[in-house]
Amino acid sequence: MREVRIRDTLSGEPRAIDPTEVVGIYACGPTVYSRIHIGNARPFVVFSLFARFLRSEGYSTRLVVNVTDVNDKIYAAATAAGEPSTDFAARMTAAYSEDTDRLGLGRPDAEPLATETISGIIALIEDLVRSEHAYASGGDVYFRVRSFADYGKLSNRRPEDMDQGEEAGSASLKENRLDFALWKAHKEGEDSHWDSPWGPGRPAWHIECSVMAEQELGASFAIHGGGSDLVFPHHENEIAQSEAAGRPFAQIWMHNGMIESDAAKMSKSDGNIFQLGEALDRYGREAVVAYLISGHYRQPLAFGPEQMEEAAARVERLRNFFRGHPLRAAGEGDPGEDPAEQQRGSSPGSSPDSRLTSFRDALADDFNTPRAMAEVSELVGEANRERVPGAPEALREMLELVGLDSLASAEGAADSEADALMMEREEARGARDFERADAIRDRLAEIGWTVRDSADGPSLVPR
Repeated sequence: MREVRIRDTLSGEPRAIDPTEVVGIYACGPTVYSRIHIGNARPFVVFSLFARFLRSEGYSTRLVVNVTDVNDKIYAAATAAGEPSTDFAARMTAAYSEDTDRLGLGRPDAEPLATETISGIIALIEDLVRSEHAYASGGDVYFRVRSFADYGKLSNRRPEDMDQGEEAGSASLKENRLDFALWKAHKEGEDSHWDSPWGPGRPAWHIECSVMAEQELGASFAIHGGGSDLVFPHHENEIAQSEAAGRPFAQIWMHNGMIESDAAKMSKSDGNIFQLGEALDRYGREAVVAYLISGHYRQPLAFGPEQMEEAAARVERLRNFFRGHPLRAAGEGDPGEDPAEQQRGSSPGSSPDSRLTSFRDALADDFNTPRAMAEVSELVGEANRERVPGAPEALREMLELVGLDSLASAEGAADSEADALMMEREEARGARDFERADAIRDRLAEIGWTVRDSADGPSLVPR
């Protein structure tokens, strides 16, 4: 078992994960007011793969990713769609599960909903009111920020820079502009609410995560994660409301960088590939996962057609490697070689085991996926230049840890039906019969293929 270290946002220092305890990981999930975009997918991929790596090293791990299914944005989107907000949120939650299922990384161990946590939310707010860390005002309940001496320790912000970003009209209800909402009174036009000691209403955003994390992982757990945009105010407020109530909270804070894109430009020129579902349709799940691990999780990641084409090319290189270097069954030599040939031509300096060790070491060092994938690239290059016994098997183990082991299958070549359909689609496009071309693309999707168009022409990628 390796020592796994993560750079903690709170302390700014690398922190080792305790191998003697269950590693509870709570990652903030989406607010389901629309289908999710590629930026929402980054924390899903990062924390799913990080949990996978920990388990492979022998750590007992529990991953929790919540869903916020009651929110001002949901009310607004549901109204625009002409649906009850509960039905709209349920539909978008199902869409989120559908889109993330297509990433092929499995589901978190728990995916609690805010609307299923109301009793716990009310109980925590009652504790804060009793201890005078919170107060009721006009049916709302607010947290007294000045009552918590450590407020700002995560984001290192000055009080004058602490704009809670809450809706207009709440300022008159607050004792101090820094205070943030824990409970919001029911308003006209909101079609869902719950009874509480302060009147009918609903939870505010920050309080739900404190409660869901504690209910799923206990008061003190190993890692709290999410996007870097959540450091303030969301995670700062989670710390304040939990610790003010006398409940210890996360030991390590792990934040992924943002996806940087020109979504408007892409929408006009290339279709809205900023949506996860569209990116998966166009490039395939392996290319999307490969893109999302191409940069260090803490750093921003540029996104656009160019970056996705590069990821698709890396994926195709790996798929082609396994087509030419199929995996061996246990105890077998390299396929197609007799025993005498197996004794010749290998490079004594090449070591798949050392590459695999370096790959795992990179993931143990602040989950450095770019450094890990560099080991994959180096081993592929070595094995393409000269025979490296055991290279395909080592590569498959590496790729499994980052959700790309499907590339090790030699079944990546399109079948005759798919090839014929792609040719028909090109004929339809040449005749400018785009309706027929789209119908053929949909048929290819039904039988498991995504058409990827590039400057070199179309190609088929397994979905």
